[in-house]
Amino acid sequence: MALTIFLTMIVLLLLGFPMMIPLIVGSFVGFYSLFGGFGQLETMIQQILAGIRPASLIAVPMFIFAADIMTRGQSAGRLIDMVMAFVGHVKGGLAVSTAAACTMFGAVSGSTQATVVAVGSPLRPRMLKAGYNDSFVLALIVNSSDIAFLIPPSIGMIIYGVVSNTSIAELFIAGIGPGLLILLLFSTYSVWYATRHGVPTEPKASWGQRLVAVRQALWPLGFPAIIIGGIYGGVFSPTEAAAACVLYALILEVLVFRSMGLRAVYATAKSTGLITAVVFILVGAGAAFSWVISFAQIPQHILEGVGISDMGPIGVLFVISIAFFIGCMFVDPIVVILVLVPIFAPVVKDVGLDPVLVGTIITLQVAIGSATPPFGCDIFTAIAVFKRPYMEVIRGTPPFIIMLLSVSVALIFFPQIALFLRDLAFH
Repeated sequence: MALTIFLTMIVLLLLGFPMMIPLIVGSFVGFYSLFGGFGQLETMIQQILAGIRPASLIAVPMFIFAADIMTRGQSAGRLIDMVMAFVGHVKGGLAVSTAAACTMFGAVSGSTQATVVAVGSPLRPRMLKAGYNDSFVLALIVNSSDIAFLIPPSIGMIIYGVVSNTSIAELFIAGIGPGLLILLLFSTYSVWYATRHGVPTEPKASWGQRLVAVRQALWPLGFPAIIIGGIYGGVFSPTEAAAACVLYALILEVLVFRSMGLRAVYATAKSTGLITAVVFILVGAGAAFSWVISFAQIPQHILEGVGISDMGPIGVLFVISIAFFIGCMFVDPIVVILVLVPIFAPVVKDVGLDPVLVGTIITLQVAIGSATPPFGCDIFTAIAVFKRPYMEVIRGTPPFIIMLLSVSVALIFFPQIALFLRDLAFH
């Protein structure tokens, strides 16, 4: 049965169907094989609805909406200008500013693809004009967007928290340490690259210009204050923080900056609705697919074949990391989380791993896979946004992938990179 399910899904993918179709069809093929027909089809419908029922998922469209408002308005640009004012003049400063801007925008959007658009669109032309090679620029933007998946609010962490029944607030704070470590590594590499290739520096901003940039960015800097301060100060739940972010974004862009009118807000809401519909169809289909393969005990047979039951915690983490990394090279990150997390959940519990650490590592692997050839989704976002060929987009990625994978290994051996702030806040 397992072979029939996966062959059906592969054929549908090769025929060009979007991922939701192979998931749904694969689920129904498995259901038919298990029950000898569709006589109890209501069970499948219940599983699909159960997948999208958790209240925590309300945060997903809220954060997407807030990110879309900021991208279309002035918030993203003001954050970029502030970072440029302080580090734009140092060797490699423009590249460092790009990585830092991705981190800051990630702290208000939670979406890698939104970060590619919001930060890449204004900064790529400036980097090309400054003398950076386009393959380096594209790789920096695509891979720096991974930080958005780790720095709260992370849509990937929300999905993982719902599927694994893990505290989303704890996951959010655990992503900060690894996210900042990645920023440090990317910044160091950017300085080395600029020095080696003789990239000229930007003019140094005066302290007056820096103060102006900070003052203009004060309003957008309220987003991380709302999310992090509100959640860990006990004011909001993560879901309520997402709703507060939408309200704050609307106040900023409509009333304070006056960059959007009601018509633009309506268009943004409609765009968010379309994205959310796709996400929730994937979530529901993924929940049904996970239930079918779990009922058929397919994951148990696979894990027994790997010999994971005889491994210790470090071995299990390596297997999880490899599985999610490879999965996201081919399939949408949300689908990979929905399908693989329930498979590994019993093993994680048996070896006594901290689910927050596991969630942080999974989120990082999902982010890396999203920017890794052959089919990482951020690669195709960059192709669409920047209108560059596939090979040019991926040519500069190997050094960044190596750095990201090194952070994954560091998390496995030194979990306090992620858990230190979590323990400080919750224990």
